[in-house]
Amino acid sequence: MKIINLIIIFSLFAAVLVSGEESKPVLTLESAVQSALSRNERAAAADQRIVASDARTMKGRSVFLPSLNLSGSYTRRPYEVTRELNGQEIIIQSLNALAGSVTVNSVLLDFRSFPLYRQLKLQNKAEKLNSFESKRELSFEVCGAFLSVLGVEQVLKAAQQRLEYADQNFKASRARYDAQLVSVNDVTRAELEYATAEKGITGARGDVETARLQLELLLGIKIEGTLENPEQLLSRAEAPPPTAEQLLPEAQDRRQDLQSLRWHARAQHASASEPAMRWLPSLSLNGQYRFTNESGFAGRKTTWSVGLAANWALFDGFARIADYKERKALAAIADLDVQAALRKVEVDVRSALVTLANQQASLKQSAVALDVARKNAVETTELYRQGLTGALQAADANVRLYESEVDFIRERYGLAMAFLNLRLAIGLDPFGNIQVNDNIR
Repeated sequence: MKIINLIIIFSLFAAVLVSGEESKPVLTLESAVQSALSRNERAAAADQRIVASDARTMKGRSVFLPSLNLSGSYTRRPYEVTRELNGQEIIIQSLNALAGSVTVNSVLLDFRSFPLYRQLKLQNKAEKLNSFESKRELSFEVCGAFLSVLGVEQVLKAAQQRLEYADQNFKASRARYDAQLVSVNDVTRAELEYATAEKGITGARGDVETARLQLELLLGIKIEGTLENPEQLLSRAEAPPPTAEQLLPEAQDRRQDLQSLRWHARAQHASASEPAMRWLPSLSLNGQYRFTNESGFAGRKTTWSVGLAANWALFDGFARIADYKERKALAAIADLDVQAALRKVEVDVRSALVTLANQQASLKQSAVALDVARKNAVETTELYRQGLTGALQAADANVRLYESEVDFIRERYGLAMAFLNLRLAIGLDPFGNIQVNDNIR
């Protein structure tokens, strides 16, 4: 009965330990990106730029709507002035004068407003695309920092494994020296390798802390738990990519920075047509309703008026001609920016493909080198235990294994970064999705 109770207690204790391990927070790549997009100041600033652009568009639309103003005044005078007219006393100036008016102004026709408003709408679309692109670039930056943390953590594990091997060789060399099987030089060499391995762990821990701080800066949160290794991304990066000819049309259509430049160019062309509209006249309507307690000789306390106003600038010192030439030049510059961006997209895609191909080849080579280094380390360690080789060879095999592991880790996560750079170049998000902005047409 006591044995059964002990088994039950042990099972409960093990269950508590397992649940405690499972409760440790694990940060995935997807949640890291979402955290940055919701907490990072750059993402918030991108949203505010959209708000500001919408406000400018609303302000531009206000010229087509009438304006309504209400005004009032109170005047205190030292005396009152009255006159008698046809037997009736009329207040010319009241002791306490009150006056109020309601004024309506509306632009009926102003040809300049149409291209200016069109420019604001087009520029608004360009600003929205710029903001979305800023968030997309931020998400890739987060992925890079995330992979950097995973990489240095793997390097730290390799350094710890190196220290374990160095400790085993050091203890073995001490035992063999005590047995007078080797000289003190073997002990010194093994001790040197152990000290070097310890130093490597210190440096690797510092790299891990620095990389985590950089990731926390992007996420806006404190990282308490571990990071989940994005195995799907790492395996997907090893697959052969499509050709540049297949990717370029889609990339030029999806890249939001390129689309933003296109909308900006259209806005510049709309702005260029505004100076020509100044040659045409404008027409406005105004109306006013006024109330006062001083009726005056007219004998009325209320009055109203409606009027039309036309304006035609016949000569402005050639200002409109100068503005037209300047804005046409700015529109041409915007078109050139679009052409340059198109060529840059092609270079980005082709460069990303070259880098990805090189990283895939380097990863295969480093995997082969790591396999050989592991076999060499195992064989050399066994030979050293049997006394068939020296401490120098054992330490050298341990160093080669560590260097091969570090190189493999860097190449593996470097391949993931190259794959992410390809997705960045072709206009996808880090997870291979297409960002569709339905409110931009």
